[in-house]
Amino acid sequence: MSLDTTLVQSVKKAVESLYGQPVDEKTIQMQATRKEFEGDLTLVVFPFVKMSKKKPEETAAEIGDELMKIDSAVAKYNVIKGFLNLSISKSNWVSQLNNMLADDAYGTKKATADSPLFMVEYSSPNTNKPLHLGHIRNNLLGYSLCKILEANGLKVVKTNIVNDRGIHICKSMLAWKLFGNGETPASTGKKGDHLVGDYYVKFDKEYKAQVKDLMAQGKSEEDAKREAPLMVQAQAMLKAWEDGDAEVRKLWNMMNDWVYAGFDETYKRLGVGFDKIYYESQTYLDGKAKVNEGLANGSFYRRPDGSVWADLTSNGLDEKLLLRADGTSVYMTQDIGTATQRFNQYDINKMIYVVGNEQNYHFQVLSILLDRLGFSWGKDLVHFSYGMVELPEGKMKSREGTVVDADDLMDEMISTAREVSNELGKLDGMSEEDINEIARICGLGALKYFILKVDPRKNMLFNPKESIDFNGNTGPFIQYTHARICSVLRKAAEGNVVLPDALPADLDISEVESNLIQTLSNFPGVVAQAGKDYSPALIANYVYDLVKQYNSFYHDFSILKEENEQMKQFRLLLSQKVAGVIKTGMGLLGIEVPERM
Repeated sequence: MSLDTTLVQSVKKAVESLYGQPVDEKTIQMQATRKEFEGDLTLVVFPFVKMSKKKPEETAAEIGDELMKIDSAVAKYNVIKGFLNLSISKSNWVSQLNNMLADDAYGTKKATADSPLFMVEYSSPNTNKPLHLGHIRNNLLGYSLCKILEANGLKVVKTNIVNDRGIHICKSMLAWKLFGNGETPASTGKKGDHLVGDYYVKFDKEYKAQVKDLMAQGKSEEDAKREAPLMVQAQAMLKAWEDGDAEVRKLWNMMNDWVYAGFDETYKRLGVGFDKIYYESQTYLDGKAKVNEGLANGSFYRRPDGSVWADLTSNGLDEKLLLRADGTSVYMTQDIGTATQRFNQYDINKMIYVVGNEQNYHFQVLSILLDRLGFSWGKDLVHFSYGMVELPEGKMKSREGTVVDADDLMDEMISTAREVSNELGKLDGMSEEDINEIARICGLGALKYFILKVDPRKNMLFNPKESIDFNGNTGPFIQYTHARICSVLRKAAEGNVVLPDALPADLDISEVESNLIQTLSNFPGVVAQAGKDYSPALIANYVYDLVKQYNSFYHDFSILKEENEQMKQFRLLLSQKVAGVIKTGMGLLGIEVPERM
């Protein structure tokens, strides 16, 4: 049982004994003592003043005296206004460390048969272009969120919806058909997603030229965009696809297969994956059926041109298109169909969509529409909304010159990690194979950590060079600290230092060491809070604070050269637990930590 938990129970017992009234544990607020005050943990006393009918300072002193009697963990206390600052005994901190050492899964919980099931959707790519920097933030947030929810004892289904149909897909298909001359990933040596993306860009270039020509002939911009031959052909191809045209479907299958192979390679390299993948081509018909149900029961209405709409003005919103005049579906239709399939297939307690904040309105509407269609879970869906991520001007432009390609970015990160590590002499004496592996782990760790340490709701600027700094709040700084601890533990083993299963409680540890144990003791609470807030950033910044604190301890205290054998064992076991929490915490972010560096 954690110190926080036992202290809350002790406070409950003390207050009930003093004032003869029942205490709800939710009213007991414990927090880390502010650095300018003496103490380890602080109790907020104000909730108990009505019971005591005394001033906050007097109430705090009474509770402090009672805690000293009933809980040996409390060595002393002091009162600052309505705050009771508790100093925890050294022996209790050692006992806390012993408890942590005995728990191989410290800080995490395992799901049980009765655990709620959360489904998390992330990635959601289109099959007309490769993954880019925005997809990287999406995938990293989604995958990390799943790991954190699992660490909180929840059952989690990681899912992806691939947008594999629609006008945007037909644009790349049409461009390949008109301009491709039969080229393939095999004939060009390009990844399939990159090849298809090139034709999406080709369509856009040729389409803009056609629009320009039509406008020069006197057409309005709106008419020119609608009447451009390429757009007319793309719309016809979409209609043919929905009608099941064999030739169009054959082309669609071939090009999508190229893209899927490319996506799989990128996902594997990024270290993310899925338990279930849905495809818009397999869900949009269910969505259309649900929309038609809503049309029949009066939830939606049809306009004279044949299009179907939802009137959301009673919800303070506008009207939303659900089916176009030609009967083809839109994104919202697909999302309704996908949600229907998911809840029919899984006993889902919570559905979480990891999608950028430019889609806030979309998910507000989706929630209303699902509820209107009779799905009780519609109101409770969660849109994990995150901000945009950009690079400094002039950094790593993609082959299209407009977005940053995910594969290019990973290549650049690994190359930069190798360059920086080599400059610092961290690769000296390593084999080429080991150098490549360290560069990969550090490069991708730098990328992931730099993105995940930021509050997901905020827009961010990603600076590749800054992210690979071996000092400061970066992935490599944390990875290097883990490798340093592993090196100390290896040297101890080589020196035949035997580590006990548990430490004696009467060790005379320093305040620095007790503070480090206290930070370790906070880890389960941070994991729980990260799960409640859907925030990998809480984990990232906790691990950084732990690493900073450990490095100060490492700098100020002897470990392997400590003459007192029990203190040497204590510091080695403390270091071992710090390394374990670093590895667990970084693992929740999807980041590897090397043992040598």
